[in-house]
Amino acid sequence: MDWPGKRGSHPIGLLGLGIHLPERVMTNDEWAEYVDTSDEWIVERTGIRTRRIAGREESTADLALAAAQAALADCALEPADIDEIVLATDTPEVFIPDTAAYVQARLGVGHIPCYDLAGSGCAGFVLALDIARSRTLADGRRVLVIGVELLTRLMDWQDRNTCVLFGDAAGAAVVGAGPGAVEIVAATAGTDGSKSDILGVEAGGTRLPITVERVQQGLHKLVVMEGREVFREAVGRMSQVSLQVLEKAGVSMDDVALVVPHQANLRILNAVARRLDIPEARVFMNVQEYGNTGSASVPVALWEARDQGRIKPGDLVLLTAFGAGFHWAAALLRFQESPGIDSGC
Repeated sequence: MDWPGKRGSHPIGLLGLGIHLPERVMTNDEWAEYVDTSDEWIVERTGIRTRRIAGREESTADLALAAAQAALADCALEPADIDEIVLATDTPEVFIPDTAAYVQARLGVGHIPCYDLAGSGCAGFVLALDIARSRTLADGRRVLVIGVELLTRLMDWQDRNTCVLFGDAAGAAVVGAGPGAVEIVAATAGTDGSKSDILGVEAGGTRLPITVERVQQGLHKLVVMEGREVFREAVGRMSQVSLQVLEKAGVSMDDVALVVPHQANLRILNAVARRLDIPEARVFMNVQEYGNTGSASVPVALWEARDQGRIKPGDLVLLTAFGAGFHWAAALLRFQESPGIDSGC
């Protein structure tokens, strides 16, 4: 098959991958110190057992920088080899300017364009991959894509329905054209803005500016989430967009070796597997260890799948994600037969 998405004789895709996980591991039992909950309650409803918590001295840019450096090292590139940075996050370093500017300065890449892809929730990294792919197609650029969240820093630790769900992490990929690239065969995405009020943090913008009263009420950390509707939409949209990207690439679900979805919770992942009519063994899951890390979840899961030998040369790997907005996205990757990122080095 003549796979689309190539520039000349070299595929366009992932040249390197990197992740960064904070050192602190927080168990479910520890949450009982803050809210009325238990390990059994959390596992039964979410499948989550532990998550990583950023240290007091760590910020979003810290995690993003570490993941970016790991991704560059993975493909033996230097910061000077990067032409652009796209950073997906809903937990920025500061309100203005964007977090990508801080990463650019600390990474030492020079005055290249960089920007945040913010507000797209957990779909951010996969959306950013598609943007980076288009930049490589148009201008031959090497683009550093980062998904990073410090969700535990901005949530209400007294809300047991949401606080136990999240963790902190960062993942990054270098997108470009090269003989060892993991090819981005196809990508697609969608948005339903009519359901924006179902999932998100409403306080802090121009509609509900931060005031002393709102901070005292904890509205600046209130995650609005209509659980049943979010579950239904997440399962339906991730399944639907997965089939759409496969159709776009001219392949079937039988051709896919592994599905790497956004790690929201175990119930959603199991439901997606059933909807796609594939065994759970073909769906990579690490939500048990890290919880929901937002836009970082897909790159962290992809890195771990490769690191654990779950991906072989020649495999087709499907990424699918869903987040606030509602936004959803999917990308189909083809790992190369030749040495490169698929070697796990």
